[in-house]
Amino acid sequence: MIEYPFENIVAPLLAWYDEEKRSLPWRDNPTPYCVWVSEIMLQQTRVEAVKEYFIRFIDALPDVKALATCEEEKLLKLWEGLGYYNRVRNMQKCAQELLVRFNGEFPKRKEELQTLSGIGEYTAGAIASIAYGKRVSAVDGNVLRVSARLSENATPIGDNKYKKELSDRLSAVYPSEGQDCANFTQSLFELGALICKPQNPDCTRCPLSSLCKAYQNGTQKQYPVLPQKREKRKEAVYVFLIETEEGFAIRRRESGVLKGMNEFPSHVINAGESVENVLNEWGMYAFTEIKRKKYKHVFTHIVWDITCVWIKADVSPFDCYALDEIEEGISLPTAIKQCMEILT
Repeated sequence: MIEYPFENIVAPLLAWYDEEKRSLPWRDNPTPYCVWVSEIMLQQTRVEAVKEYFIRFIDALPDVKALATCEEEKLLKLWEGLGYYNRVRNMQKCAQELLVRFNGEFPKRKEELQTLSGIGEYTAGAIASIAYGKRVSAVDGNVLRVSARLSENATPIGDNKYKKELSDRLSAVYPSEGQDCANFTQSLFELGALICKPQNPDCTRCPLSSLCKAYQNGTQKQYPVLPQKREKRKEAVYVFLIETEEGFAIRRRESGVLKGMNEFPSHVINAGESVENVLNEWGMYAFTEIKRKKYKHVFTHIVWDITCVWIKADVSPFDCYALDEIEEGISLPTAIKQCMEILT
């Protein structure tokens, strides 16, 4: 039977958070919309990387209606560089649902929030507790790590049943509704980010060290127990910078990873397939190769071994744009945009 020593963590965590919390732009005005945008951006993205994106996004799209009615190209450009573009597409879909179903307002109940596109249990908990002060937890990787060390819990943190149990146990010890609920949720995030870090926890500065079994037994490095990693699939990919008098060729990716995104034309390389083979298939027979560059890009489940090929041609089978048009108005995923480095 796992013991959860949560009853005594609330007061010391709230006091610590009051003194040590970071100044973050989404904390300045924790409306449901701002909390939601920040939480979606922070999924698989570092806090420092998100700050400027968040400010730019909120300035351009300050509310649900603005997001719901935003042109896709503008939306993707605002997201450019954050990756995982389905996140922002689901955000727009969610904003449109909010207009239709809730008159543009986020519901207060976690269960209702979870009926919206792209909002799972964690995000719903974050909105309900941080924006509305509800007594519901939000269990992310930081919270899982803190909990595993506090209780020396060897359950793999990918276990969904465990996450649900942990969420329920934490919710039971929350303060009364209001700002303390919001602060308690954020204090758990903050402790995991600043003190109870994955590799080198700063236990001597932790407000919960006297309650932490892993610290008392010197077993911090054994927790949390991570799910077994799957080996990433590898693909060799050509990315073509096709330059004509009109500019550089851009197209929409029709399948596979990054489906629906703009790209410099790319092609997954089959065994023995040459640059000439690919370009000939696109109807290009007259071209001059200028330069090549190799680099890798790592996705969640795939590694691309990329060969960027810069060519010049009189015509292109795809629409072409000047470089300043691409920089200012066309969103490109990082895996593709890196190819532009060959031009310098």
